[in-house]
Formats: sequence, structure tokens, C-alpha cells
Amino acid sequence: MDKKSKWLKCWQKLHLDGWLLLGLVILTGFGMAILYSALGENMIMFEHRIVQVSLGFLVMFVVAQFPPQFYQYIAPYLFIIGIILLILVDLIGSSSKGAQRWLDLGLFRFQPSEIIKIAVPLMVATYLGQKPSPLSLKVTLIALIMIMIPTLLVAIQPDLGTAILVGASGVFVVFLAGMRWQLMLTASVAVAGFLPIMWFYLMHDYQRTRVMTLLNPAKDPLGAGYHILQSKIAIGSGGLWGKGWTHSTQSQLEFLPEPHTDFIFAVFGEEWGLIGFCMLMLLYLYIVIRCLQIGVQSEKSFGRILAGALGLIFFIYVFVNIGMVSGILPVVGVPLPLVSYGGTSFVTLMAGFGLVMSIQTHKSHFFKGNE
Repeated sequence: MDKKSKWLKCWQKLHLDGWLLLGLVILTGFGMAILYSALGENMIMFEHRIVQVSLGFLVMFVVAQFPPQFYQYIAPYLFIIGIILLILVDLIGSSSKGAQRWLDLGLFRFQPSEIIKIAVPLMVATYLGQKPSPLSLKVTLIALIMIMIPTLLVAIQPDLGTAILVGASGVFVVFLAGMRWQLMLTASVAVAGFLPIMWFYLMHDYQRTRVMTLLNPAKDPLGAGYHILQSKIAIGSGGLWGKGWTHSTQSQLEFLPEPHTDFIFAVFGEEWGLIGFCMLMLLYLYIVIRCLQIGVQSEKSFGRILAGALGLIFFIYVFVNIGMVSGILPVVGVPLPLVSYGGTSFVTLMAGFGLVMSIQTHKSHFFKGNE
């Protein structure tokens, strides 16, 4: 047995995918360096980040130990629990900064929407993994209803950014499961027709302001357009090579809002420049491609569509965050994955990667006849 085979067999016994783990470790380490600079001298938050990262990798390892059949079994229960928790948030949830998104359990509080980010693609993949491709109209509609219910519950909190991610995660599963092009076209037309209703009746005033600010941020440079303008200044001032690590003037002088969470990419762009941006994008691309590879190599349809969907939704996280920070998308409060400060989002993402590793390393333990 050659060294490569021994290496792969070692990771297989641990139920971890060595290639995916390598990308996650490098990206997380890179993210820690970026966050250290964004936090300035706040070492307490950086120590909290170390705990978040440690917990995230532990969760990934634990999730990877269980075979996909286990997650197929618990998917309906996890989905129902997630829906109940979202309803409880709307009824008795705690509010912060004008949004009611948290459940306060005394010792800590958490966002049930983070659970639903995993529950939706897992539930839809479990349902569609047992259906023949291409999907029938009835099966597609049932899947879309599964996606629509939690998406709307998250949207009314209000949390438009997370609602978009939840909806996209489910739609990716349906697409990869074999959605007919006629239904894709019909759904696209329906979404286009729904946009005016969402604009006038579902979106809040501040959300509409964000969209209008995107079109002309200079109209209110000290108000609604302040975040975007300062972010663009930070990214543009980085040039080709950047100003150097910990030398972000926009962040250190507190011109840049939320430099350690939603707008951390602006700090990164100022310090690392275009070269650093290319390095970061290559890391993200590597992880997405590896998830898609695992999906393609999966023996069963459940594994193919779930691994592929989780890889694509990870890409959407990156695209939405960088898009809003650079001014090509409205500000919707989506963190930069594995880089921004935030324990719940980091742990949720790592749980998703644990699912992908489970699919890769438990190929012979799927339910028989699940195809």
C-alpha cells in the first residue's frame, strides 16, 4: 500500500475527508488572521472566536461519524422542530436592533433560523432522494411548499438575508434532484410576479431604503449610504497588494461599521488588496468544488443532491456577503463564511460540512433501495 492510500485510509477511519478538511483548516486559519486585525485590541472577542472555531470543528467531527441513513431518519423531526422554534420566535422571541430573531433560554440565546438552514436542505433532499428524476409536478410543488413555509417564517422576523439563504438552499436541492425546465420557467415567472407584492406589502421601510441606497448611495452619504460608501473606500484603497496586515485605517479609525462581522471583507480588501482577494476566492472555490466532487461520487441520489446543494449554498453565502460589501447587492446582514465573527453561523456551516463528509465516508451504509 503506497503512502497516498494509507493517508486516505486513515482519514476514512476517522470519517473525515482529508481534502475538504485541508481547505477548511486553511480558510479558517486565514479568517482568524483577518478577524484578529478587524477586532483591534479586543482580545476577549478573539478568545471567544477560538472557542467558536474549536466547537465548530468538534461539531463537524461528531456529525461526520453518523451515516447518512441516520440523517435521513431524523430529517422530518429536525424540520418540524425548526418550524416550531420559528413560530415561537414570532410569538415570544427576544428583539434586538428592531428584529425579533432570537429565543432567550436564560443562560444563552440562539437563532432558530440557523437550525433551519440545515433542516430545509436535509428534509427536501430526504424527500426527493426517494423520487425518480425528472421530478413530477406534484412532487416539485410539495418540495417547494416545504421550502416556502420556513422561508416566510424567517422573512417576517424580519431577516431577509437568512430567508434568501434558506430559500436558496432548498431550491438548489430541487434543481439538483431533476426539476423540469418547464417548471423552472414557470417558477421564475411566478417569482418575478411576486416581487411587487413583496416590495409593497412584505418588505419593511428600512429594507426598501437599503435597495434604493444600492442604486445611489451618494444620495445620503452620512445616513443610509454611509456603510456602503465607507466599505467601497476601504476596498478601493487596498489597491493591488493592500496596506498590510493590521494596517486598515478605515477599520482602526472606526469609519467602517461592523468591521468584524458583516463588513469584515472590507477590512480584508484594504489590508490584503487584489492579490489577497484572489487567494481568498481560490480557497472558497476549492471548498465548493470539493463538495461538488463528493456529490458526484456519491452512490445514492440523497448524497448527490445534498452534498451538491450544501456546496452551492456555501458559494451563495460568499457571493451575497461580498456583493453587499462591494455595493452590487443590498445590505442584508449575511456574514462572510468561516471568516466573520459569530459562533452560531460558524457551527452551522461546520455541521453542514460534517454532513458532506458523512456522505463521502459512509458510502456503503445508505438505506438499501433508496435510489
